[in-house]
Amino acid sequence: MNGPIEFLKFSGSGNDFLCIDNRDGRYDELLASAARVGHFARVLCRRGMGVGADGLIFACRPELDGVADIAARFFEPDGSEVELCGNGTACFAHWVISTRMVDRAEIRILTPAGVVLGSNASDSYVKVCIPLPEHVESGIDLDVLGKRWNCDFAITGVPHVIAYVDDLDSLEVPHWGPAFRYHERFRPRGANANFVQALGEGRIAVRTWEFGVEGETLACGTGSAAAAILAARRFAWPKEYFSGEKPVLVHARSGDVLRVHFTVGPDGRVTDLCLETIVRDAFGGTVHPALAAQALAGESCRCAGS
Repeated sequence: MNGPIEFLKFSGSGNDFLCIDNRDGRYDELLASAARVGHFARVLCRRGMGVGADGLIFACRPELDGVADIAARFFEPDGSEVELCGNGTACFAHWVISTRMVDRAEIRILTPAGVVLGSNASDSYVKVCIPLPEHVESGIDLDVLGKRWNCDFAITGVPHVIAYVDDLDSLEVPHWGPAFRYHERFRPRGANANFVQALGEGRIAVRTWEFGVEGETLACGTGSAAAAILAARRFAWPKEYFSGEKPVLVHARSGDVLRVHFTVGPDGRVTDLCLETIVRDAFGGTVHPALAAQALAGESCRCAGS
């Protein structure tokens, strides 16, 4: 590619993302190489040495006309590509709508996990309706670091294990998170580890150890969606939460409260799933030529984590 690397940065309830426009194809050659784009993401996302972020998102042209208005590709700070990021998609939708890349109130975003619908909800909230959960399991017994846990699991674009605790604030997430993330039950890929405390009917608090970031983040959109559905089932909340009439309120580590709406059909399967998260504009900029040269060099680099 030629020219400077320009980006915008957004926060989705504490998850921060770099967004880069590739609709003209200038990064196509980079994106065609997993090694090169992985290195690029690691360099830019590394905190303290790069721009710093929980992820990098490219806006691209959809491969097929009529399927979606725009396409998104998501990269973790360790350089891996993932199918979906809930808060990242909310930031992406806000970016696309606010800059009129797509001049519609509701946009269709093609992701590796499927088509996501994005729109402004209310106040600072952005709403994204994500693909339906798969491989939902409840009551999984796990031995983790010598302790017996009864957990739930779902794939909401990416895999999430849900572990329930009584006191989330005192939990040592750096101690427990990697043990769940790499547990043999979820090999070979692993899972995001979400620790959930029920605060009352329709309210939970969540802390997440995210793979790809390999650390605790201030929020997780797909993890919040999985936790909301599975907590509602586990604690047998009223039917209003299963019909989309009431959202489950998810208190994130950042202090923001995410809202998760879903409906469940007669067969017990989720038929609609939408997440509302607060999106904030952070800043925009141009990567310094020295950092850009490093990012585009394609050399191996130990830059994982954030």
